[in-house]
Amino acid sequence: MTGDSLSIKILGSGTSTGVPQIGCRCEVCQSTDPRDKRLRQSALVSYRGKNILIDCGPDFRRQMLLSGSPHLDALLITHIHYDHVAGLEDLRGFSDLPIYARGDVIAALHQRLAYCFAEHPYPGVPQFKIVEIDDSTPFNCDGIMIEPIPVMHYRLPILGFRIGPLAYITDCKSIDEEQLARLHGVPLLVLNALRIQEHLSHISLSQALAIIEKVQPGRVVLVHMSHGIGLHAEVSKTLPPNVELAYDGMVVNVS
Repeated sequence: MTGDSLSIKILGSGTSTGVPQIGCRCEVCQSTDPRDKRLRQSALVSYRGKNILIDCGPDFRRQMLLSGSPHLDALLITHIHYDHVAGLEDLRGFSDLPIYARGDVIAALHQRLAYCFAEHPYPGVPQFKIVEIDDSTPFNCDGIMIEPIPVMHYRLPILGFRIGPLAYITDCKSIDEEQLARLHGVPLLVLNALRIQEHLSHISLSQALAIIEKVQPGRVVLVHMSHGIGLHAEVSKTLPPNVELAYDGMVVNVS
């Protein structure tokens, strides 16, 4: 890839339970289609010679090994929920990795991983280079300007990110009109769509499609899906031409 081309690899396309969900015998959880097997949500963005990880959940180690253990230049954290930060312990091999997060996320990490932030940490624990960001100020991530996209995860303020031609939003339940206007015409939108049925803290498939209708992006990849989204092969037939369900390992290129 050359110029301002961007590549995003979906490391995991699933919600907090993953798919199959433990103990479930539904047709999605029993599907033999590999596109219906979903690790927890995470993505690797390659842009201008840098590899930027978005979220670091409980499946991080497996996702990295499956991807050939690529070099990482930075980590962006959308919010503090376990399925988005549980893999930070496995960052011990990336001790100089800058981690960008909101102040509330940083405070929570100090509580959850107190041993990593101790004055005299136990030998071998991961060491973090934390950089605080806010809802409205673009920030320089190793030479790449990134714009935060504030959205609501029910009552929890969280962040999506605009990186060049990509807008990445996960765990969104609502997004205000100002942010929708900023996203209008984005070449590639990665957006959560938990399931067919409405949910308290995540948008459903129909709600995702309503947002897409307003934003008019070039291409859309839907992520953070539960078994309630249905079978990949069947649901894909119902989507607009520029909208597709993500699957683990999917790579999308955009200029």
